[in-house]
Amino acid sequence: MHFVAVDSCLYVMCALTADIRLSLWMEEVVLWMNTVGPYHNRQETYKYFSLPFCVGTKKTISHYHETLGEALQGVELEFSGLDIKFKDEVMQTTYCEIELDKAKRDAFVYAIKNHYWYQMYIDDLPIWGIVGEADENGEDHYLWTYKKLEIGFNGNRIVDVNLTSEGKVKLVPNTRIAMSYSVKWKKSDVKFEDRFDKYLDPSFFQHRIHWFSIFNSFMMVIFLVGLVSMILMRTLRKDYARYSKEEEMDDMDRDLGDEYGWKQVHGDVFRPSSHPMIFSSLIGSGCQIFSVSFIVIIVAMIEDLYTERGSMLSTAIFVYAATSPVNGYFGGSLYAKQGGRRWIKQMFIGAFLIPAMVCGTAFFINFIAMYYHASRAIPFGTMVAVCCICLFVILPLNLVGTILGRNLSGQPNFPCRVNAVPRPIPEKKWFMEPAVIVCLGGILPFGSIFIEMYFIFTSFWAYKIYYVYGFMMLVLVILCIVTVCVTIVCTYFLLNAEDYRWQWTSFLSAASTAVYVYMYSFYYYFFKTKMYGLFQTSFYFGYMAVFSSSLGIMCGAVGYVGTSAFVRKIYTNVKID
Repeated sequence: MHFVAVDSCLYVMCALTADIRLSLWMEEVVLWMNTVGPYHNRQETYKYFSLPFCVGTKKTISHYHETLGEALQGVELEFSGLDIKFKDEVMQTTYCEIELDKAKRDAFVYAIKNHYWYQMYIDDLPIWGIVGEADENGEDHYLWTYKKLEIGFNGNRIVDVNLTSEGKVKLVPNTRIAMSYSVKWKKSDVKFEDRFDKYLDPSFFQHRIHWFSIFNSFMMVIFLVGLVSMILMRTLRKDYARYSKEEEMDDMDRDLGDEYGWKQVHGDVFRPSSHPMIFSSLIGSGCQIFSVSFIVIIVAMIEDLYTERGSMLSTAIFVYAATSPVNGYFGGSLYAKQGGRRWIKQMFIGAFLIPAMVCGTAFFINFIAMYYHASRAIPFGTMVAVCCICLFVILPLNLVGTILGRNLSGQPNFPCRVNAVPRPIPEKKWFMEPAVIVCLGGILPFGSIFIEMYFIFTSFWAYKIYYVYGFMMLVLVILCIVTVCVTIVCTYFLLNAEDYRWQWTSFLSAASTAVYVYMYSFYYYFFKTKMYGLFQTSFYFGYMAVFSSSLGIMCGAVGYVGTSAFVRKIYTNVKID
């Protein structure tokens, strides 16, 4: 009984201590300083204290955990040193002084000339402010020294933060500048789950032009699907009738007849594509990218990922790793159907094709970021973490998918027998050449996503939070439907010209959408933004190349899968000798 009483007392004391610590932690409100950088270059960011700002007097805070997405995006939070407690108002108080020598003054002047602004966080709510301003002549420069914080609360939760910069002080060398702050608390009717609504821009994303573009794309899909269905069904019906009539002829009449059309290449249409290892890896990677896009958009629609720093990137990395079996399944099964025997090499290529492209671009930009001492530089530990995900998660799951794909659907069950000797490809008109079909194939898919690209670019490269993921899901569906329709039509014309090289043509004609997207990114950079400098330019065009390539691989895979089903269908329904 004595030991039971002691244990009970210890339990109560531990519980009380935990409650006291929790209450103390709940009272602490941390003002995190994030980055500072030029306003027109959103990605060119530096640590807040890379400018000669001074730190407040408070030294100890609760521990802060950084996520993988935050580390990859360069979100590095530094404690401001300001003492803020929940519902505890602070009158204007000086928290530090800056000894403004010539070097510090030059740093502030450079920042003001380049329109530097900074970003802070309170309870995950972002706050923005400008460093200073110049007079009309541009000769004198002034620093804002007074941060006036107004924090709204609903119950025991922070729901709103506003910053007003005051205290304009002229920058004069060899002087002391006092930095001050104040905190005012006010009740708010904003619900905690709605506190990010003030950062959204409904007038921009839900503008009638946005709705009109979606409606226009949807009508184009209906028209295109109807047109393709009507033309192909009527044309194929005539082809079937002609081929059935030819079956009733004797051999001499058939030899004298005018044989042409897609039936003539039935012995070569299912011939393995050139470079089957690379082709299978691209198809597998494209199917995985489509799966990742579909899942991430659904999660974003449900969870509002824009409310948490780096959550979108972290979710995309997790989903990409988890969907690696999709890559292995489709790539491995296609490679087995085409008679490939070096399946382990194909599995490695498929597993590391996209990660190598993304990591290679990121590491190249990382060197430039390190040269500029920018906060976008990825820490070495984060690079190691990404490499470990590729080696110990993506590769094994891809291996599982490859084995399943080879065993479950790796047998070449084609409706037509493949001839031993390839049929010669006849001469055809210039507009039926695969190169021309590839160049023209991406125009309609790009037209269906053209307007949405503007909103996506603006949200990523400018100061807009993208939140209309329902639009994005609809655009993804429209893009896939248009891509499949276009590639089916292109493949039909190619086969009708007795050219059986449809695999790469269907993939590349759909993937050419990426070329038009990348060309549009040049227009957007030069005419829609005010970006400048080596770092921002390399960051923009480097990651736009990654985005466009990924989009192209996804569209190519979708186009090939749809076209493959079409080709199998038409050759299954025709009688082959």
